[in-house]
Amino acid sequence: MSSRYASLSRAELATLVPELLLIGQLIDRSGMAWCISAWGREEMAQIAIEEWAGSSPIYTRRMQKALRYEGTDVVTIFKGLQLDIGAPPQFMDFRYDVQDRWHGTFHLDHCGALMDVEPMGEDYVRSMCHDIEDPTFDATAVATNPRAQIRPVHRPPRMPADRHPHCAWTVIIDESHPAAQPLAPYFVIETTRAATVELDPIDPADEGAADYSGPLLTDVDFAAFSHSALVRIADEVCLQMHLLNLSYVHAVRQRSSDEAQAVEIATKQLVGVAGIAAERIHRALGLPDTAAAAMRVLELHPLLNPAAYVDASIEGFSLSVEPSAATEDGAWIALCGPASPAPLQAIVQAIDPHFDVEVDDYTDAPGWTATLVRRNEPAKERSEVAVTRFSTGAAFAFEPRLSLPITPV
Repeated sequence: MSSRYASLSRAELATLVPELLLIGQLIDRSGMAWCISAWGREEMAQIAIEEWAGSSPIYTRRMQKALRYEGTDVVTIFKGLQLDIGAPPQFMDFRYDVQDRWHGTFHLDHCGALMDVEPMGEDYVRSMCHDIEDPTFDATAVATNPRAQIRPVHRPPRMPADRHPHCAWTVIIDESHPAAQPLAPYFVIETTRAATVELDPIDPADEGAADYSGPLLTDVDFAAFSHSALVRIADEVCLQMHLLNLSYVHAVRQRSSDEAQAVEIATKQLVGVAGIAAERIHRALGLPDTAAAAMRVLELHPLLNPAAYVDASIEGFSLSVEPSAATEDGAWIALCGPASPAPLQAIVQAIDPHFDVEVDDYTDAPGWTATLVRRNEPAKERSEVAVTRFSTGAAFAFEPRLSLPITPV
């Protein structure tokens, strides 16, 4: 099936892609709160390590291949970070320097994740910036060069409290370094349908850049990519989210007392990020607060994308969902249906709190339909969405940036 994002203009896609990258970052702002509640801070950190280490090597290689910048050097690592939901542009404001192919540095002028965690206290800062970062940066290296070492120059807790930049790191690739090894969850996630789903190829004849094979840029200029390339990037970013979620659910399931607890926590994560994602997509594309706009946001929402992974169709004010690779994987869409309308409700109520959905099973086949309806009384914001709104990413605004080539100093 062709991408649902193909219906957007090139300019709309250039606006939407960074939004999708930021939405992917908010998955953890939604999901980890419920892990802390269930198992505490230290176990939450272990879940985060397994989640990112299980998924990021897979989706990093996918983007490298799609945009033709596969390699084994520092520049390849940095390009991958620029197109990773773990490092959305500006919100995680990575600034890069390249000394040569095997040596580089970066620092963060702004770390949105740190802004979210600092109010929670030093223990949480150390969990994120030390316990989680070290093994997950090694997982990032596995995707490009297992002998890359990403090591801190300085990092939070910030001393003094207003230290800037927020952190700084070196990246050194040396054959004498021991090779980083994938963590166990990687071998589970690489067997999912999401890991290998085929997406529409990029048309090299389309106007604009078809790949990122040129120089490393200070800030990716998404408007410079062709329509075809932006469609592929949008679909790949949604797959990043699905892979991260599958890895998150795997880690949660390993710790849950039973399947019901795992499903409850996974659903809460989805509801929280679904509502904020819908709000950001709606605002970014300048859509009205109408029923038709609510269905358009649903159509473009990561829950239903990419189309090659999630079998769904929208006609008028109805959504029809069929069994697909995503349901086989137990992805987000498997947490929706007649018994679980909350994720869909969170999406449409982000457009207008009077909106609701009525969900019904098919009478003679697998699958279900959801119909948009309007209630007389507005719904209150769901607690899962309110938890995710705690993140500064919920209201973060992107700004125009110059895109300049980075050359070795």
